[in-house]
Amino acid sequence: MAVDERSLWEKIADKLRSRSLWMLHYCTGCGAMELPPTMTSRFDMERFGMGPMATPRQADILFITGYLSAKTLRRVIYTYEKMAEPRYVIGFGSCTLNGGIYYDSYATINRLDYYIPVDLYIAGCMPRPEALLEAFNELMRMIRRGEANGWKKYKENYEWYKQNQIRSLGEVFVHDEFHE
Repeated sequence: MAVDERSLWEKIADKLRSRSLWMLHYCTGCGAMELPPTMTSRFDMERFGMGPMATPRQADILFITGYLSAKTLRRVIYTYEKMAEPRYVIGFGSCTLNGGIYYDSYATINRLDYYIPVDLYIAGCMPRPEALLEAFNELMRMIRRGEANGWKKYKENYEWYKQNQIRSLGEVFVHDEFHE
């Protein structure tokens, strides 16, 4: 749906939604070091309307830092599918873009957006808290303009994403004591 095809109510909802975002962070690498300063008093991301959330069912943003392996990708997909819509994904650092320094490892997932839609990448190794705040503000602008539509693309291209997931993982189901 193009930006000007949104109804007045969708525009109002997007504007309000962009001012109160709850972030679930999935940190698998060194990028997690930049998150605490961003969340606490020095950079204080809450003044922009963003806060941390502990569970996917109440989170709006899935914030992924560090490299992903086949094992962690399965949990990221499972987490993403448990989030309510609209849901957004931010990939943090080189690792989510291209595998980072582990790009040639057999176990590293090199392109996160082959498996789930990524609304915004933050490039670098490793981006500083200022880059995180700029990315959060850009995501808020994208939501207000109706441009953060990764969750819609996931629904529209579900078979393509699922084929990529199955090709790399075999199956997406998580086998542990909580899911069986």
